[in-house]
Amino acid sequence: MALDSPAYRALRAELRDVWTAQQAPCWVCAQPIDYLAPAHDPEALDVDHVKPRSTHPHLELDRNNCRPSHVRCNRSRGNRPPRPAIGTVTEQW
Repeated sequence: MALDSPAYRALRAELRDVWTAQQAPCWVCAQPIDYLAPAHDPEALDVDHVKPRSTHPHLELDRNNCRPSHVRCNRSRGNRPPRPAIGTVTEQW
């Protein structure tokens, strides 16, 4: 399915509304997303697929496979798995 299909555009609009209301951060870098930035701005919202569309096309419209990300983070990740988080702090400093 193409990213310009009516079904995908509807899913993207629905997720944008939800994530904007939550001010959800980027799931890749955990930094705030500029929800008012134009579509191709590196800091703008992009729908990122946890399991890439290239390797899991059957999950393209599965909202549970979608996460908010920056355009730059989604493009730099490509179809590779996200980098693991640093972890939790074990001591108060």
